[in-house]
Amino acid sequence: MGPVAAKRIGIINSGGDCAGLNAVIASAVKAGIPMGYEFIGFEKGWEGLLSPMKFRQLDIPSVAGISYLGGTILGTVNKGRFGAKGGVGEKKRIPEEILAEAKANLQSINCEGLIVIGGDGTLTGASQLAELGVNIVGVPKTIDNDLGATDRTFGFSTAVQIVVDALDRIHTTASSHGRVIFVETMGRHAGWIALRAGLAGGANAILLPEFPFRVEDFVDFLHARHSDTGSSVVMVAEGAKIRDQVVGRHNTETEIQLGGAANRLMDDVERLCPGEFEMRGAVLGHIQRGGTPNAADRMLAKAYGVAAINAYDRGEFDRMVCYRHLGMETVPIHEAVATLKRVTPAELEYTTAKQLGVFIH
Repeated sequence: MGPVAAKRIGIINSGGDCAGLNAVIASAVKAGIPMGYEFIGFEKGWEGLLSPMKFRQLDIPSVAGISYLGGTILGTVNKGRFGAKGGVGEKKRIPEEILAEAKANLQSINCEGLIVIGGDGTLTGASQLAELGVNIVGVPKTIDNDLGATDRTFGFSTAVQIVVDALDRIHTTASSHGRVIFVETMGRHAGWIALRAGLAGGANAILLPEFPFRVEDFVDFLHARHSDTGSSVVMVAEGAKIRDQVVGRHNTETEIQLGGAANRLMDDVERLCPGEFEMRGAVLGHIQRGGTPNAADRMLAKAYGVAAINAYDRGEFDRMVCYRHLGMETVPIHEAVATLKRVTPAELEYTTAKQLGVFIH
């Protein structure tokens, strides 16, 4: 009797790139091969699974030494035929023919299931494919740390550190010139990066999507600060609400492409008190996604990869692995993506910032 054939599993990552993705991939492969699994990686997210398929073999030599690399060796896209998100709280149904094609393509290459690494849009699509009987285990991926089902997502710690490093440099130039410098971070609907980095990096004001503010109140704060210190550093999440409105433009689909909150706020401040403040803006943008993951994210990503293949081996399909109470659990994917985790006034970082005199409403 010959050796038993390995069970073939596909790995897909989709949506925005994220520090730690490669560590998840490598750890799932390294842990899974001794368990009797064979792995293939679909390239460019779900598009690699749809026709014409594009995938590669993932074995231990091919994933050796990739855990410290940023980005993903499989490539990724955040648009395409498998899109399942239309904006905050809005889910789209993927066409049945696309779902059927994905299932048929898996069967054509004897791939019995998938480990899917992604955010709410990616995992919403994964759950719809699971309804057709495809074996799927999800892994949460978002630098925003805003999935309600898990305590922490990989990539978040690295993004925060990148912002803190920028703030350390911006403080010195702001104080040297007596300027107000606005630093815009990612954070569409939840302000965790801006809050954590702003507090750690000593921002004087932290403006978040969860807490709309009046520009007039903000100007009063600047007047009070500059009578004492002469400079300020303002942390602005891209989804911050100015006069109850986000700043952005619609893209070609249904979501709003955010950006420009810092510039808008500078314009509003200048309108209310022309010439009083010398202001500058710095948009950190995609540098928060790029580069090597820090130690905390490498460790967490590796734990997610191992947890994913263990959950798959236990047959816990249509579920997402999550980090809770310093351990790994699984929850149904539809539950995992049902709610975003937003900043509340009860958060330790929020109450700490308030007591330190940071403008945060």
